[in-house]
Amino acid sequence: MANPLTPDVLVDPVELTRALVDVESVSLNEKALADHVEEVLRQTSHLSVERLGNTVMARTDLGRDQRVILAGHLDTVPLNNNFPSTVVDDLIYGCGTSDMKSGVALALHLAATLPDPRYDLTYLFYEAEEIDSRFNGLRLAAESRPEWLMADFAVLLEPTYGVVEAGCQGTLRAIVRTTGRRAHTARAWRGVNAIHAAGEVLRRLSDYRPRTVTIDGCTYREGLNAVRIQGGVAGNVVPDEAVVEVNMRFAPDRTEKQALEHVLEVFDGFEVELTDSAPGALPGLSAAPAREFLTAVGAEPAAKLGWTDVARFAALGIPALNYGPGDPLLAHAPDEHVEIGKIRDGAATLHRWLAD
Repeated sequence: MANPLTPDVLVDPVELTRALVDVESVSLNEKALADHVEEVLRQTSHLSVERLGNTVMARTDLGRDQRVILAGHLDTVPLNNNFPSTVVDDLIYGCGTSDMKSGVALALHLAATLPDPRYDLTYLFYEAEEIDSRFNGLRLAAESRPEWLMADFAVLLEPTYGVVEAGCQGTLRAIVRTTGRRAHTARAWRGVNAIHAAGEVLRRLSDYRPRTVTIDGCTYREGLNAVRIQGGVAGNVVPDEAVVEVNMRFAPDRTEKQALEHVLEVFDGFEVELTDSAPGALPGLSAAPAREFLTAVGAEPAAKLGWTDVARFAALGIPALNYGPGDPLLAHAPDEHVEIGKIRDGAATLHRWLAD
């Protein structure tokens, strides 16, 4: 297949968005798109390019005092009758338009057209963000190519609808287990119903009042919710076990350990088993490039309500922000789309920040 990322396309972030969307790259199937991205980046004279799996890294080495990373994932969720892209008025529809090929288009456009930025730049076009973290291209790069992630500041081009979203929430999943004793339902008094016991777990969740935390002017709303409940043996058996799966989204002033301790406190007296956890990221607004970026955007930042890969940068001591043209409310939706105006505004903002 001929590379659709032609010179005429690379200079126009709107056409570039469409070209990226029209190369199917569902998670674990990013090779064709990574091949195209690598090919055009290797044709530039101002970038050095390396590849790890289906993650492509390109960087300038101009001797600037500071280095900035622009990162975006190449993969999408599975197609949902929304491929290839279509255009209706000022909207581009298609899988990945919002999350996050319009953001990738901004980074790739700059990589191809900005040979002399004010900072040294590292571009990371990475694989497998939408699935289990063991496949995540940033995680794999941090393990085997840590020098790729060395920088003073990073921008993750996730969908934010053109607003800077600072940091991110941490996330924790756990199961709360209740136990009982099996019995025939005709002689239910001989048993102890574990599903009935789970009612207390649900009551505590219903009564729970989450924190609202403001950090560096950004307000994070925590949450603790039941997301799945399981129990039962048969239609005539008093169950001896029930499990309530809970998910906590916690503000970045809590560590993972502190978040788990809080969950254990909420469900004191019950068996709690941690199944998954990821740290949050503080807003990262103090770095000089971050302040200058906020000036270029011209609007106050908001808290990122959700988890993103900025947490991976934060874990390495690199302040990072989320910024992209897509609307996060449309991510993964069958009618996913992006506004053409937001793409052009995002490209102009990044160029104003990095070229002036």
